[in-house]
Amino acid sequence: MEKEIFDHGLNLNRRHFLSKLSLGLGSAALGSLLIPDLFTGNSLGKNDDLRKGLPHFAPKAKRVIYLFQNGAPSQLESFDFKPKLRDLWGQELPESIRQGQRLTGMTASQNSFPMVGSFCDFQQYGQARAWVSSLFPHTAKIVDDICIIKSMHTEAINHDPALTFFQTGAQQGNRPSMGSWLSYGLGSENNNLPAFTVLLSKGKGNGQGVYAKLWSNGFLPSAHQGVQFSNGEDPVLYLSDQEGMSKADRRKMLDNLAALNHHAYEKIGDPEIQAKVAQYELAYRMQTAVPEATDLSKEPDSVFEMYGEDSRKPGTFAANCLLARKLSESGVRFVQLYHQGWDQHGNLPNEMTVQAKDVDQASAALVKDLKQRGLLDETLVIWGGEFGRTNYSQGQLTQDNYGRDHHPRCFSIWMAGGGIKPGIVYGATDDLGYNITENPVHVHDFQATVLHQLGLDHERLTYRHLGRKFRLTDVSGRVIKDLLV
Repeated sequence: MEKEIFDHGLNLNRRHFLSKLSLGLGSAALGSLLIPDLFTGNSLGKNDDLRKGLPHFAPKAKRVIYLFQNGAPSQLESFDFKPKLRDLWGQELPESIRQGQRLTGMTASQNSFPMVGSFCDFQQYGQARAWVSSLFPHTAKIVDDICIIKSMHTEAINHDPALTFFQTGAQQGNRPSMGSWLSYGLGSENNNLPAFTVLLSKGKGNGQGVYAKLWSNGFLPSAHQGVQFSNGEDPVLYLSDQEGMSKADRRKMLDNLAALNHHAYEKIGDPEIQAKVAQYELAYRMQTAVPEATDLSKEPDSVFEMYGEDSRKPGTFAANCLLARKLSESGVRFVQLYHQGWDQHGNLPNEMTVQAKDVDQASAALVKDLKQRGLLDETLVIWGGEFGRTNYSQGQLTQDNYGRDHHPRCFSIWMAGGGIKPGIVYGATDDLGYNITENPVHVHDFQATVLHQLGLDHERLTYRHLGRKFRLTDVSGRVIKDLLV
């Protein structure tokens, strides 16, 4: 017996719908746009009242730009000032503070844990009198536009699971990323561009790898996977037509391919066949839209000066921040930047100084640029890494050199725009910067809050897979309403 997928809201089943359409690629793509669940095999039940492209409630943000600092910046050299650590320089971390915390293999064999204060100077800025280190002078100037969260925490203690946890809600792979969930839940604002794009850059510090699983669609339909943009002549690889192929030839080829795929779908019933058809059609439209959306040549000199001299160099963090603004402005729902180089287990004073200079000006410029264009209120900007850094030195401690190991118990990130309260500092840690003392924010709380700002209830944005309903926040998470306007 043939399995029917039926949408009661439209009173239309899949077979009837397809029988009334031509076999052309445009018609198949139109079907996927009008009824996103038509080809997914994930029918809408009575408890799933989300219609793709329609939020659960009025959103505060339309899109997200996530500036992920891969490798974990030290909160003690950025936004969590602990002067007492300077007074206790070289003294042993009390066991009453450490409380038997799990350690990485890099420090588990240490016989001592000498505390180390920051080499940076700190000053207070803005109405909230937020402490910001001397490594981030440009961020210091926008503190009244951002919300600094000093009480983030996670269970993951190593890079890969911690990074994967932030992006997918699970420490293991094969789960949809946050961008994929937003693409699935809300669709794209611009049908000529992907809903989810990824940009990569490398700093000069010790880098950790990033992998395609971080922007994977997981078990969601493949149409929701992130599209990685490169810094070469072709921002999206294999998007251009081959030499000698005209647009008419390309159109005819895709129409014929769509007819063959439709025939295969009728025989096999695999929904991924239809997802591929939609992807081919999107790629065809992107041939015109992507070059326009990634063209920075028309930006005035004043904009490049605001983002910094590196913004003229493709593939740098600064250039990617400017490109992220362009893509977001063009309607890309989720723009993910990964900047590698924050893993300072040693030589922290030298490496982090260079690394912070890589990102500080451009990160602040992005917020200012969105604000002056009237886009910050509807664009949520996020800056932060996968965990924090220890208050004790890893390895040998000298007066001018030290390193910090991984610390999941407390760390800092900041958020701006998209209905997040500006000019506040949320959460607090103890005098030694080791444990949270006020308003803890778990990774799932962070994810629930991000979804909420885009009008999505994290408990209702689900997908049935392997006999159960999955969601980005797994079985926990709460919206941190104190952060919201």
